[in-house]
Amino acid sequence: MNLTVAPLEAKFGIVAKELAVCEEHGEYAAIISKHREGPSGCPACADAMQRVKDEERIAAERVKIAADRLAGRLGAALIPARFRDRSFDSFIADLPKQKKALATCKGYAENFAEHFAAGRCLLLLGNVGTGKTHLATAIANHIIRTTSGTAVYRTVGGILQHIKGSFSRDSDYSEAEAFAAYTKPSLLIIDEVGATKPTEFELATLFAIINGRYEEKLPTVVISNLSAAELPDALGERCVDRLREGGGIGVGFNWESERSKVTA
Repeated sequence: MNLTVAPLEAKFGIVAKELAVCEEHGEYAAIISKHREGPSGCPACADAMQRVKDEERIAAERVKIAADRLAGRLGAALIPARFRDRSFDSFIADLPKQKKALATCKGYAENFAEHFAAGRCLLLLGNVGTGKTHLATAIANHIIRTTSGTAVYRTVGGILQHIKGSFSRDSDYSEAEAFAAYTKPSLLIIDEVGATKPTEFELATLFAIINGRYEEKLPTVVISNLSAAELPDALGERCVDRLREGGGIGVGFNWESERSKVTA
């Protein structure tokens, strides 16, 4: 082992080298420098420690990148703050009908790949305050967190406002781009269907979106306080027919509102 200090090494402050022994890697030349106290340690051990640090740094960077991507996808889903953390575990199901609704929605999310391939839609219909939006956003959260799919939540009012916004002369997006926001995601959730009497513009807009997704075999979740018999009045027969095609799943929420149980 060469323990001679070369002239170039001396210029960098190395004053001597001495033989040292590492229990794991054997003999090595310990460097004595005027820039630090004591001889240097085993270079093989130092390399191993640096590799561990590099691997930990890379792993931490990957976790951060994944977290940032997830946050971006969750943000792109446009789920309201109240429902952003909704899950199946947080849904209270005491009644048999509630348990059935929970099982159906959870099964839809866990088997989304199959439903996606079939373009199978889901209709959540029934009373106000019964957890329809909770379960729909739980489906979206599950898809976003466990798959590479995308999910978007919007109310009918939000969709109409967005589409109309493209008509403005000062708009920074086109009507085609506005519609693409609803016809491209892996799953679209449309809430508050039938909350107000639909206008011709609303019916035409919803048909364009639902039909666009139907043609691309993309599933849609519809949330409404209406019954299955009343839904065609809010969406039109053609929309409802497309939502039902391919084994569309309907879930009834006909129990008492949980909100009505809250007392001051």
